[in-house]
Amino acid sequence: MGLKRNQQQVRKKALIITYYWPPAGGPGVQRWLKFVKYLPEYNIDPIVFIPDNPNYPMTDESLLDEVSSEVKIVRFPISEPYKLASLFSKNKSKVLSKGIISEKETQSLLEKLLLYIRGNFFIPDARIAWVKPSVAFLSEFISTENIETIITTGPPHSLHLIGLQLKERLGVKWLADFRDPWTSIGYHKQLKLTKKSQLKHKFLEQQVLDHADQIIVTSFTTKKEFEGLTKQPVHVITNGYDMMSTAKSNLDKKFSISHIGSLLSKRNPDVLWRVFHDLINENKGFSKDFQLNLIGVVSDNVMKNIQNYNITDYVNKVGYVSHKEAITYQKKSQVLLLIEIDSDETKGIIPGKLFEYMVSNRPIIAIGPADSDVETIIKETNSGSYFNYNDYNSLKILILNHYGAFKNGTLQSHPIGLQKYSRKELTKSLSNLI
Repeated sequence: MGLKRNQQQVRKKALIITYYWPPAGGPGVQRWLKFVKYLPEYNIDPIVFIPDNPNYPMTDESLLDEVSSEVKIVRFPISEPYKLASLFSKNKSKVLSKGIISEKETQSLLEKLLLYIRGNFFIPDARIAWVKPSVAFLSEFISTENIETIITTGPPHSLHLIGLQLKERLGVKWLADFRDPWTSIGYHKQLKLTKKSQLKHKFLEQQVLDHADQIIVTSFTTKKEFEGLTKQPVHVITNGYDMMSTAKSNLDKKFSISHIGSLLSKRNPDVLWRVFHDLINENKGFSKDFQLNLIGVVSDNVMKNIQNYNITDYVNKVGYVSHKEAITYQKKSQVLLLIEIDSDETKGIIPGKLFEYMVSNRPIIAIGPADSDVETIIKETNSGSYFNYNDYNSLKILILNHYGAFKNGTLQSHPIGLQKYSRKELTKSLSNLI
């Protein structure tokens, strides 16, 4: 009996190799911040390996409060090419580092040059220089600390190359976590890759997929893609929600429809701006009550399209805010808006904010490609409505219905089955793999 109890209490160490960590802002940091928070409850002690002097495109100091003082953090210097790129154009390098790439027709010669250099001289990404020194340092560290399991998370996918080399050197158990796909991600085609560079990306991706002991992905579409490329086991552990205590917010008095997060150049649904324009012109009450909140980085292309429909006066462009402030906006908005690029490559992208949207008790309007994983989850959880980029009539009718419910004081959502998307429950799935 005593032996059984001791076996149950045996704790494991897991080394998590990540680029994004507080005070980094944006969605990339949330996933592993939450896993690290809950892993100790499953007898796993996380050790987090991060860059010492990173060049984060956005920061959120409030996230530092969520890092337990008991978590061991190991920092190691990194050489960042974006700092060098900023010598040519601070503005343009900062925008590119946030993932905002202009439409091909509007790209300046400098932007084209920076994209070409980024795509062909830094494979798989701009953090490649961190791989070799990190492997040298961690080879000794892992042995000294008696670590049996390592986890790499990308993007940046260069971190998976650290895992690949440590696997080859030490034979440790290695889990490769893909928060986004590698060569099939939407912006990959915009990097102006030569044929040779494309082949190198594919080769490195295949090496990682074939040598990781376990592959973790965030969507069912990516699982299907990777299962067609490798015989190694592929598991879906989506992003999720963590119940945050924020000050109670009263709902907006305006009929507010809020998008929280980056609106990249191609996240630009003409159909939505047209619906807003027409409702404003056809319905005096709607015109008086409507407000579009854009919380996060918004590309110039999106703002120009909004301007073309003469709805700029109804836009409250807030800009980037802390995660805590974003949660407040979610809870007080009348309707939450989720927009994804209309392409086959984005069918498997499930934004982390979707899960936080679902527990905000506000109806979601999502617009994206047909047959996407987001559509499946929204329908499964009854948390909102999903539309394609050409669904003008049905989108217009729904927004008008929501507006009517807003005027009657009955606008709310009735989600079901959300518990499996809680960060704690998702960490339990992760602990089983470790």
